[in-house]
Order: sequence, then C-alpha cells, then structure tokens
Amino acid sequence: MCTWTKKSKSQRGTSFLEVMIALLIMGVVTTAIFKLYITQHKNYMIQDDITTVQQNARASIDELGRHIRMAGYDLPLGVPAIVAANTDPDTITITYQTSGCETKLSSAMPQPSSVLKCASDVSCFSDSQWVYIFEPDSGGGEWFMISHVQTASKYIEHNTMTLSKAYSENAIVLAMTQVKFFLDTTTDPDHPNLMVQLAGQPPQVYAEDISDLQFQYGMRNGMVLDVPTIVDDIREVLISVTGRSTRPDPELAQEVSSQYRNRVFSTRVYLRNVGI
Repeated sequence: MCTWTKKSKSQRGTSFLEVMIALLIMGVVTTAIFKLYITQHKNYMIQDDITTVQQNARASIDELGRHIRMAGYDLPLGVPAIVAANTDPDTITITYQTSGCETKLSSAMPQPSSVLKCASDVSCFSDSQWVYIFEPDSGGGEWFMISHVQTASKYIEHNTMTLSKAYSENAIVLAMTQVKFFLDTTTDPDHPNLMVQLAGQPPQVYAEDISDLQFQYGMRNGMVLDVPTIVDDIREVLISVTGRSTRPDPELAQEVSSQYRNRVFSTRVYLRNVGI
C-alpha cells in the first residue's frame, strides 16, 4: 500500500533562479557600499591634502612676515636691511640685530689672521657662531665664523678663516641675524620646498611643497617694484606664497592644466626699521 505525503509550500527548496536573484541583489548592495567608501576615502584624502597645503603656506607667510618686519633693526652703516632678487620664484635676504651682543677691539690687529682682543665681555658669543666685524662710520665690514671664544681673556679666535684686512682699535664685533628665503625647485622638482638659510650655514627646509614665492616692494613714492632701487625707500613688502598638494590627482588635468591643487596666500608687511 503506497502512502502519499503532501508537502506544503513552506517545505519547498530554493530554486536556482531565487539564488541568482539574491546574489544579484547582494552584488548591487556591495558595489554601492564599496563605491561610497571609495568616494568618502577620496574626499578625506583631498581634504587632508588641502589642509596640509594651507598649513604649509600659512606657516611660510607668517615666518616671512616675522623676519621682514624686523629688517633693518639696529644695523651698522653699509649693511642692507633687504637684498631682493627677482628670480621667479623670488629670493629675499633679510638682516637685523636684536640680541644686543657686541664688543669692540681693545687693540688693533697686527695681521688679518690675528686673534681679536676685545675690550668688553665676550661671554654672549659662542664657538661656530657667525658674526659681523666693522669699523664705525667706515661703511663696510664682513662676516666671519668664530672658532673659539676665550671668555676669561676676552679673546675671539677665527682660526678657520682669515679676515680681509687687519681691523683697527675700536672696531666692533656684532652678532646679527641674516636669513635668506628661497625655493628649491631642482633637488626634487615634484616637491619644491621653501628653504631658509642663516649666514654661513647650509640651507634647511622650512616648508614642503611650496611651488611659488613672489615679492614686490612698495616704495616711498608710491611705486611698486619687483626689485627696489634704494633699500631705504622701501615702505612695505608684498608677499605671495603658493602651496601645492603633495599628491597629484589625474582627474584635475581634465579641469586645469596641473594635476596638483594650489592655494595662494598673500599679505603685506610694513617696515618699521628702514628709512627712519
């Protein structure tokens, strides 16, 4: 005797068509989620890049403004406060004095290589420091590096370099700040850097991915020049710094000529120690 068992609909198996539909729906959802993640990740990378560009450019323009504002302070005769070079990107060298560290010679130098015998305390000077020596009202002097300071005897040695001449009694040795700013676009063309160089020292990277640096000079007569003819007539310095993204974005080439994002920051600094 055969027994037939009736199966309900809830007991039926899954068909191949239903499995394929489920896989298709799952694929669509997974693809959508993956695309959303890619888009969000790309936006995050772009914002992070822009933030870095802005930080580098702002730090650069702040540092430039700080030094330029001090240009010319308490300088001896014949030392220019600003040396400008319209090299596109531009270069600027700034000199000023703030430390108050100075002394004068107690006796004339017999020879340009002779030790400097000083009339006052020399403890503010240090070995390997670059300083400036000049004769008052002479309109000229020179930089040199101190090799050793003998505080007790008030001697300053310069064994590593000979001066251009033997300076007379009462010549002044003065600690000054001289700093040069320029762009290095040759070491790594894909990552140009803002460089800072102190007197007698090798240049150091101050900010990365700075693609352009421009200076203009507002003069006493109202003109704006790329290179000032008379430094004492400068009244303000106009600064423009362009920061560039670290990573190229090929999609940008469809909209602009560069694959890098750029942000330009500008300011003007009024001089308070030049031409007074």
